[in-house]
Amino acid sequence: MRQATTIAAGPSTSAEALALVQAGLAWLAAADATDLTGAERADCLRGLAAAESVHLAATAGIVSAFDAAEDYADDGQGGPRAWLAWQTRVSRPAAATTMAWARRLAARPQVAEALAAAELSPSYARQIGDWLDALPADVQDAAEAILVQAAAGGADLHQLATLFQEIRARTARPDTDGDDDRFGRRWLRLETYFRDNGSLQGELTPPAAAALQAVLDALGAKAGPEDTRTREQRAHDALEEACRRLIASGCLPERAGQPVQIVLHMTLAQLLGQTEFDHALAAWIGANAVAAPPGADCDAAIVPIVTGTIDPDVLADLAARYPGADGPDSDSARGGDHEDRLDTEAIDGAAGSDAAGPDALADDQTLARARRAAGGLTIADALRLLSGPSGLASRLRGQLAGPAGTISLPLDVGAAADIPAQIRRAVIRRDQHCRFPGCDQPAIACHVHHLRRRVDGGATSVTNCCLLCTFHHLIAVHRWGWQLTLNPDGTSTAVSPDRRRTLHSHAPPTAA
Repeated sequence: MRQATTIAAGPSTSAEALALVQAGLAWLAAADATDLTGAERADCLRGLAAAESVHLAATAGIVSAFDAAEDYADDGQGGPRAWLAWQTRVSRPAAATTMAWARRLAARPQVAEALAAAELSPSYARQIGDWLDALPADVQDAAEAILVQAAAGGADLHQLATLFQEIRARTARPDTDGDDDRFGRRWLRLETYFRDNGSLQGELTPPAAAALQAVLDALGAKAGPEDTRTREQRAHDALEEACRRLIASGCLPERAGQPVQIVLHMTLAQLLGQTEFDHALAAWIGANAVAAPPGADCDAAIVPIVTGTIDPDVLADLAARYPGADGPDSDSARGGDHEDRLDTEAIDGAAGSDAAGPDALADDQTLARARRAAGGLTIADALRLLSGPSGLASRLRGQLAGPAGTISLPLDVGAAADIPAQIRRAVIRRDQHCRFPGCDQPAIACHVHHLRRRVDGGATSVTNCCLLCTFHHLIAVHRWGWQLTLNPDGTSTAVSPDRRRTLHSHAPPTAA
């Protein structure tokens, strides 16, 4: 490869160097390649290939220093890979690849020097590194020098492979059990993407490959002449079935303390209309086909949750109907039909409450008057009327058929030794992943964190809890002292202990 031409007046700082790099690449990207001559286009391709080699060497060196100095901690991150994924807007596998290159080139200085001098392409460097890993440790440095020198001298990949085989034959050691199992290079990665589809890649050790093959053979056989699945499809289904059986056996820790379940959300308005459970569940599954595939309702735990909102028109009507500051003092003063009137009129208003938007809340004066409405009926009284095992919502739901007609559990509770299951479910559904800015660790890897500590009077409630991964919960927050705040728009803000750094999160999460 030909080394790129150097500029006489080179940069004196990293900022100047980056500006020159970006300016040069921007010029080439904006140029009309059809206006160039064939020789110029060839020079551009050779030069860009050389720049790619130098870029890799520069990135690996800077990432190594960044990692060694733990610069990522300044942004509240637990490692360079998470920082790269957040700050450079790359996928986690891409960030992992960058870290792998940094480690590899730190261990292969001669390969790194050849890349920096544009004498070696990244693909050649990767192949040489793989070959060197297969040699005994005491000959790797000498072999590295030979292979790099040959590549810089113009040897192609086939010639380098022949040279490597000769080196390997001369340096081979007697075979011993376990020396060739490449145990240290094992890896497995499951990456999810559009609509929760997944891609599984990895390098398995012989025992792991044999175990997986046994599972696929046992569960992936054709089921009969009607089984028209391809071999690959049967292998996929066999792996899914093996995982399902393992989960069902109870040998795995439960996800966030709970087994697989369907959370059925229904509004108070639906309950007032006596929506049939089967119809509600079918509609929920239809709208959440990814989370609940067909047949998921057969064996999953179904948890009903009743939701509702305050209708400001109903509050204003109650305030106007009972304008007294204190209200009547007794049931006789209110009138014998007051209870029936409250049940029918207030509930009819609540049935239409879902149409009210969050910006339509009544003002403080109306709310204050509504608290005293109906002879001193407070907001707490209304909540007790509607919620709880003996409340209106539970009684209405009890008339439904199937699992939806079970006793309800309170969503918000006071201080507790553990996070109740219903609080945990709601927080997981709302947050989806770690809420620390820049972190997307999934819910299964997270703890439920109290924003205001329980020792300071913080309640175990959905509004006072959020998901944090192990690092951000136990280290960034509880050891380093970062302060996390959930904002009204669903985003989160983290402030460093010295108050000098403020980090803002991604887009608002899914509403619970």
